[in-house]
Amino acid sequence: MKKSLMYTLLAMVLVIVSAPFVFAAKEVAQAMPVPAGAAVDYSKAIVASVFALAAGLAIGLGAIGAGLGLGQATSGASNAVGRNPEAQGKIMLTMMVGMAMTESVAIYALVISLVILFANPLLKVVGM
Repeated sequence: MKKSLMYTLLAMVLVIVSAPFVFAAKEVAQAMPVPAGAAVDYSKAIVASVFALAAGLAIGLGAIGAGLGLGQATSGASNAVGRNPEAQGKIMLTMMVGMAMTESVAIYALVISLVILFANPLLKVVGM
């Protein structure tokens, strides 16, 4: 059972990782027709797919970090309220401020991934 699950996860990861390369190569090939017998330069496709992969990793890791932080905050606040119910107001206020700060990490990750995708200064260097 575990072996088939690992193969399934590996196949899913390979599809997710290879998809940006495939789609970027198609766009570049359509935009720049190549005469018959000429060598095809896939450098722009590779750069575009690396940018897409970097943006996906940025938002993915940012969301994982924010999710873990929010879970820790909620768990700690629940434990504190369970031990001292009279201090619920102060604990909840502190928890909400902490959760807002933790959620800002996910928003920063989203901004970074959008910059990588749409306002990347390296795209001008590559010529895209």
